[in-house]
Amino acid sequence: MLRSPHAWTTMTDRDLTLTSPCTSHDSQWAALLALTIVWHPDQARIGAQFVWAPGTPIDICRYAPLFHPPGGAGLPLGHERVSRSPLRLLPDHRDGEPGLMIALPDSRMTVELNGRPITGGTILDGATLRDSPILTVGRAVVLCLHWMRGLPKVNPVPGLVGVGSGAIEVRDQIRMVAATDLPVLLLGETGTGKEIAARGIHALSRRHQGRLVTVNMAALNESLAAVELFGAAKGAYTGAQADRGGLFAEADGATLFLDEIGNAPASVQPMLLRVLEGGDYRPVGGGRDRRSTARLIAATDQRLGNGEFNQALLRRLEQFVIELPPLRQRREDIGVLIVHLLATQESAPPLPVEFVTALACHAWPGNIRQLAHVLRRALLQSRHGVAPQLQALVRDGAPTPASAPPERASAEPAARKRRPAELTEQELLDAMAGNAWIIQAAAQALHISRPTLYKLLKGHSAIRPAERIPADEIRQALGACDYDLARCAQLLRTPLEPLRRHLRQLP
Repeated sequence: MLRSPHAWTTMTDRDLTLTSPCTSHDSQWAALLALTIVWHPDQARIGAQFVWAPGTPIDICRYAPLFHPPGGAGLPLGHERVSRSPLRLLPDHRDGEPGLMIALPDSRMTVELNGRPITGGTILDGATLRDSPILTVGRAVVLCLHWMRGLPKVNPVPGLVGVGSGAIEVRDQIRMVAATDLPVLLLGETGTGKEIAARGIHALSRRHQGRLVTVNMAALNESLAAVELFGAAKGAYTGAQADRGGLFAEADGATLFLDEIGNAPASVQPMLLRVLEGGDYRPVGGGRDRRSTARLIAATDQRLGNGEFNQALLRRLEQFVIELPPLRQRREDIGVLIVHLLATQESAPPLPVEFVTALACHAWPGNIRQLAHVLRRALLQSRHGVAPQLQALVRDGAPTPASAPPERASAEPAARKRRPAELTEQELLDAMAGNAWIIQAAAQALHISRPTLYKLLKGHSAIRPAERIPADEIRQALGACDYDLARCAQLLRTPLEPLRRHLRQLP
């Protein structure tokens, strides 16, 4: 859930990963409301915004208001299926927070809130506004109503797409730190674009003519991790018939990206600390120190402040911290992300507006990566004459079944807890596959506790415990998935976190 624009200083679990967070938001910033075009028959209009101060009534019709693309001239919605009679958004403060009341137009235009038609005056209280509700008008145009922490701006970073405050702030931070040689720690859930952010930092830095050297720390063999990173002298280990350069030598003068830093073998964490402190390191079996001027960027989806990770190393890594928001907190960006992802596809057929609405209302625990997977499957279906249905695509192995409107918007009762005996093996498999093989997310989707799901998984005929999968099969799967652990877990049909822990123990 999005945090209130009036409470940006509230501590969250993610804040606790830092000893000196530098991405906190000042509560004195003025909060603005915005309408962003998530979908429009004219794709050039997607991402355009209208921004206003809360407390002002707004009329939405075919001719008003004017929606501005970043840095461009404003245009009205203009589509013939949008009524000339206005849909009104009226200020409402009945719960003590800025809210809105939706007054329907004096016309037959269908108006949907989070994918469901509304037939009368509807209140959007403070909590609902924090969830960035989705309005679909005339079954043609999809709008996202959301808070902005400042005015839209043009601050491009290669590969990082988005028009909301979260995307703007991440790009600002990247542009700020790219000009320095500070180490950067990227925080974010799986699929939020941490590697793309690292590439953006490198591309905008003075080192952009050199390589961005990337290593997945979770895939490093415990016994050879130091060799991979720091190299080895001839004869340092069996088979070392010549001096071997490591990744720090390869990235000298350029940038080294340590993905999944939370899974760095404990034995190399003090060595990484030494490099960060002075640039010096010693190859395995070497007789003298070497020096690297590699700029270090690290990324993780874990909490590093729990004591298991080397805390001195954490202090060094967090000299500059960038947190990438999950996709569920940036619904306003769904449309521009879809356009960006579809640009890589040849002759992509148009997506039905109902499908785009469902995409915008979805929770996306796998974030942008899962959105990309769903879009690829949807396009494949469309090319074969099959209308894409989000729930069917989700069951095939993408995000959580959360495309229903948020609870406050729909006013539906909370789902009851389910008994383990009610769940079939297929439901368990669908939930795990649909939640990126993350046990906590799957448990929430099934309305059972995490310990209960662990027990059910032990007896499942198709879901494999990571410790029972042969090491060679895991290594082969990692290679096939380009060392993407989420894809590897999907391929092996094993929960993600146990797989991550098991990898650290492999010889």
